[in-house]
Amino acid sequence: MSDGTPPAAVPGDSKDWTWVLERRCPECGSDPGSIEVTDVPALVRDNAAAWRRVLDRPDARRRPRADVWSPLEYGCHVRDVFRLFDARLALMLDEDDPHFANWDQDETALTERYADQEPAVVAAELTAAAEHVAASFAGVEGAAWERTGRRSDGAVFTVRTFAQYFVHDPLHHLWDVGG
Repeated sequence: MSDGTPPAAVPGDSKDWTWVLERRCPECGSDPGSIEVTDVPALVRDNAAAWRRVLDRPDARRRPRADVWSPLEYGCHVRDVFRLFDARLALMLDEDDPHFANWDQDETALTERYADQEPAVVAAELTAAAEHVAASFAGVEGAAWERTGRRSDGAVFTVRTFAQYFVHDPLHHLWDVGG
């Protein structure tokens, strides 16, 4: 826990990560565009298990540098990504070509006080959110993989490309924390 003073904000990431659908990530090495969507549920569940180990480390609260999130903060982000993508997947399956509201992940980290959350609680919440989104993707069948949705910046996804794009985030952040 901190002394009540929020940690310094980490510089925001304004990069458009949709390029990972076209080529391997040079940082983490994953190649989301080549991932079979039927493998996404298992990848998410395996990722959540790895996060439990990361969040159990004694250094889970420690930032490697002032401008880089701690493993705990990354774990909070991944938990919230699981929740957000599950909600967006539901929109894609229930509505025709939904438009996703913008999500400011950096603002969320500050307002939700990621650095002050309890690692064990975050691990449990991340695992539950991972199971939920994994089950949601496991339930997609047939033509539903081609339904569309669009992000606030105009990027258009099918459920298929949405699944591939999504899975890169928790894989990449696990790499970020050496998990």
